[in-house]
Amino acid sequence: MSPAVPFQSVVDALLEQGKPFPKKYLPFFSDIDPASLKLLLDAWPRISLTRKRTLLDELDTLLHEDTLVSFDDFARALLADPEASVRAGAVRLLAECEDVKLIPVYEKMLASDSVPEVRAAAANALNLFVDLGELEEVPEKAYRRAEDALLAAARDDNADVRRRALESLGYSSRPEVPPLIEAAFAREDPEWQVSALIAMGRSSDECWSEHVIRMMLSEDDDVRLEAVKTAGTLMLPAARLPLLRMLDEEDDSTILSAVIWSLSQVGGEDVRTYLQNLLDMTDDDDEISFIEEALDNLSFTEDLEQFDMLAIDPDEDLIELEELDEEE
Repeated sequence: MSPAVPFQSVVDALLEQGKPFPKKYLPFFSDIDPASLKLLLDAWPRISLTRKRTLLDELDTLLHEDTLVSFDDFARALLADPEASVRAGAVRLLAECEDVKLIPVYEKMLASDSVPEVRAAAANALNLFVDLGELEEVPEKAYRRAEDALLAAARDDNADVRRRALESLGYSSRPEVPPLIEAAFAREDPEWQVSALIAMGRSSDECWSEHVIRMMLSEDDDVRLEAVKTAGTLMLPAARLPLLRMLDEEDDSTILSAVIWSLSQVGGEDVRTYLQNLLDMTDDDDEISFIEEALDNLSFTEDLEQFDMLAIDPDEDLIELEELDEEE
């Protein structure tokens, strides 16, 4: 933070009614120092709820745009705020925080917060710890606690909370999870099918291939979009031809962009040719930039495929050496 702008000026701007809060002040909330945080929290009860919500939304947007900012200290201070929308906003700002001490906080929210929005935010936030647990990057006890909290939330009386819990459980290898995904998918309700597809993508399991490819033909735009994304996430070879057909048939620009990116993840025959043709046919700078990024990602996918082809199986190699020794 520049010494030319004391944090009191940021607080004063938050308190000023009828005037938009300057976006230039948003980075000041990143890695906030204790003295500035105290100054902010002392004034917090006097800030309008509308201003608080807007601030949290704008900080969330910035968090997704700038990988260098962190609002963890500010967000932690708001987890017990009396306003539900503020608590939920604080949880969203902690989406990338890997501190396992947050798990019991989210667990308590899921079990006892009276507002579904907060419980849903907590369920969504726990997906990070399930993912890290599967990668053995957090203690197993903490990982299991996150899973247990989500499995309990999967029985919540609010559908949105149950869907967020299902999505987070997608990373889990627990045997209870696939039946939950299958049941959600079988509802034939677009919102549940979207959540099921998100969970399928996070599972890294190609067993869902048939469901995913079938949903790429859905008449519901949200379902079709998520199916396309999941096909790419799972790198499904069987999705390549349907995705290539969608390049010619899809009218929705958002879904078409997802098709291009998923093709870059799936790779395979003719994909580079199709993407290069798309690049040659457009004059739009944003489209050119996006397709070039997809082509770069396709190169990464192709390198992975080449690496897999050249990979040596040490066990198989050892067996071959032993057989050779016996022959000699």
